[in-house]
Amino acid sequence: MSTIKLSIVDQSPVHDGKSQAAALQDSVRLAQLADSLGYHRYWVAEHHGTPSYAGSAPEILIGQIAAHTRNIRVGSGGVMLSHYSPYKVAEVFRTLDAFFPGRIDLGVGRAPGGAGQITEALAYPHTPTAPNRFPHLLEALTGYIDGNLPTGHAFQGLPTTPEGSKTSPQLWALGSSDGSIELAARLGWGFVLALFIGTHHRAADIISDYRKMFRSRSRDGDNTGPAMIANAVICADSREEAEFLAASHTYWKLQAHRHGIREGLRDPAQCLDLYAQLPQSDRAFFDETRSGMILGTPEQCRERLEYQADYYDVDEVVAVAVTHSFEQRCESYRKLASAFGLSD
Repeated sequence: MSTIKLSIVDQSPVHDGKSQAAALQDSVRLAQLADSLGYHRYWVAEHHGTPSYAGSAPEILIGQIAAHTRNIRVGSGGVMLSHYSPYKVAEVFRTLDAFFPGRIDLGVGRAPGGAGQITEALAYPHTPTAPNRFPHLLEALTGYIDGNLPTGHAFQGLPTTPEGSKTSPQLWALGSSDGSIELAARLGWGFVLALFIGTHHRAADIISDYRKMFRSRSRDGDNTGPAMIANAVICADSREEAEFLAASHTYWKLQAHRHGIREGLRDPAQCLDLYAQLPQSDRAFFDETRSGMILGTPEQCRERLEYQADYYDVDEVVAVAVTHSFEQRCESYRKLASAFGLSD
């Protein structure tokens, strides 16, 4: 059995032309499967205004998933903090922790999670938060969660309810670059490097630099700096089948990132037919995107993830599987769990 912990980020993809409401039910079902298979964490993402992903309210989905599972940690991957009051976010996650003590994670990202007009709608009637305000938001959120806002803060001494819990949400900063590592390290947050968002030529340096700067929020805490990596993973009976299944997500990323088109996930066979008609520049993007994913048999995926865990010096990896059908995604996670010797 591998010593690496396996976790999941669920972007709540809309499968097989289903409704977004059905996709949220699929997320709960997949979380129950992950719990039974022995996965360590199950995080849900935040997206707004896209037909292909249904998870717009992670704080509600977390409560539903935690209520329908028993052991797995449940959290956000992540809350887009720039849209919200840190005080309210702290109270929401302390409430979740009160109901499910020792099982709640608060993962936070600095990206908007939606297009420009959506950002404006989320902020209305106020103006969207400027990106340079993110450090102040994260500092305030840390203070509210820990109950120790800095001296002189406008809201110092304000109670963050509910009080009285013996546990607290674990705090994780999510990033696809080094943009947040100094802040996360200084505030004592764990760090998750999102490799599935893009290719990073100095990714190992990012985690190393984060750990050099890390300072625990607890006086007697470990200053090692908790870190994880997250990558796109699809397990199948053969590498060829895994590459075929990955075409749905890869084509979606091509359309979204190069052409601003955020439509539903297409059938992989249709995606490969469309690939043959793409201009060379789009095919190059498609090929590069797919090459960054971990695709193959269970053994191939395990070997690749173990290599990455060793390379980045982490003991936990997060798998992100997006497929056209729900059963394909479930089967991928079953095969991955089996390859790592998790218990069913």
